[in-house]
Amino acid sequence: MAKFMIAYDLKQQGQNYNCITEKLKKLNAFHSQGSVWLLKSDTTCKDLRDHLKGCLDSNDELMVVQISDWASYQMPHDAKYLKG
Repeated sequence: MAKFMIAYDLKQQGQNYNCITEKLKKLNAFHSQGSVWLLKSDTTCKDLRDHLKGCLDSNDELMVVQISDWASYQMPHDAKYLKG
């Protein structure tokens, strides 16, 4: 199973984050910090991007990265998620 980091920036002041956060929760993603989530899945970066981009406006930003190696500091819950 691949591991992913998903980060987004919704540029519009007061933008509704519910759409993207609900989609991530349904994928059982782990909310790491702010607008950064971790996910373990058998999908691809492109498929994840395409699944989430419907929540974004034309000026918003989204990055999906497959993790091949990682290290953390004082983030025990994130480490537990990625190791599990």
